[in-house]
Amino acid sequence: MRNSWPRTFVICGALLLATLSAHAQSPAFRVDPFWPKPLPNNWILGQIGGIATDAKDNVWVFQRPRSLTDDEKGATLDPPRSKCCAPAPSVLVFNQAGDVVKSWGGPGDNLGYDWPLQEHGILVDDKGFVWLSGNGKGDNMVLKFTTDGKFVKQIGKSGALTNSADLSQFGMVAALALDKAANEIYAADGYGNHRVAVFDGDSGEIKRVWGAYGKPPTDDALPPYNPDSPQFANPVHCIALGKDGLVYVCDRSNNRVQVFRKDGSFVRQFVFDANTKGPGSAWGLAFSPLDKTQNYFILIDGTSNVIETVRRRDGVVVGSYGRPGRGAGELHWVHAAAFDSRGNFYTGEVDTGKRLQKWAPVE
Repeated sequence: MRNSWPRTFVICGALLLATLSAHAQSPAFRVDPFWPKPLPNNWILGQIGGIATDAKDNVWVFQRPRSLTDDEKGATLDPPRSKCCAPAPSVLVFNQAGDVVKSWGGPGDNLGYDWPLQEHGILVDDKGFVWLSGNGKGDNMVLKFTTDGKFVKQIGKSGALTNSADLSQFGMVAALALDKAANEIYAADGYGNHRVAVFDGDSGEIKRVWGAYGKPPTDDALPPYNPDSPQFANPVHCIALGKDGLVYVCDRSNNRVQVFRKDGSFVRQFVFDANTKGPGSAWGLAFSPLDKTQNYFILIDGTSNVIETVRRRDGVVVGSYGRPGRGAGELHWVHAAAFDSRGNFYTGEVDTGKRLQKWAPVE
């Protein structure tokens, strides 16, 4: 772990002290190498699509059993090629100690609904429901379940992608966020569409959509890696609601976070490592509950594989944690993240990372 302090040398001792004091108030983390505990039932994790927490500080993980290689799931082959392992269910719930306390879900025949081809977004709402989305080809729906995995509702359908103006279905939703007071769910929509979509938490009706800068979304072919792009690229990868009533959206491959009012009107944008290529620099965003006034947000960058503390008023990165690698506190394609109410931060990795890590707050 390392802290990234301003590079400007300040001669005046008072100014230097003030700078250090201000940064000391920002969230800082230390990895917990013993969380989670080994999985039961000879299970193994695949890629981590999404992470959420609930009111009891359980950690919900939406993972990808079908991302496992034959050598990873060798115990399930016919004949078995190794003692370990078997794919874990798609939905896993961990308690604070790191034990699996609940599990369900996964692909199957005659389910009565369309299970995602590739697991991605997960949200646990305040009414005891779990919302799931996928980013596989044709995953143009959002699913609603009870916390025990009983199917409740499907919004949209699996099949051909339509367009970013369609209010009847989605386009490979990456992430979901809850506005409890309004009973609305915000979708980063996503890997197929180029928009934010807001839908009713009961009926599932899509109520409004918008693209970059609050404009009507389009599906125009645009060049990659343009922080000034007039529209969102794919994927629109994260969405979070702040206490200030604003909506924060990751336009991942354009290396930016755009900020909106809830009606979709544009407020501002922050650009992070504008020259980053490949999958981009803005993968996920979350607010620490220990930062009561939300002076900062936490950004995950799965290309550079770092967790960054960002000052919200101006987008300046004041802290950086992790680095590329496979040891504790290192990251490989860090993809999803969430806080619990105690300020613990949980990250999940895709590609060949296939790992969960817990980052405890440092006083």
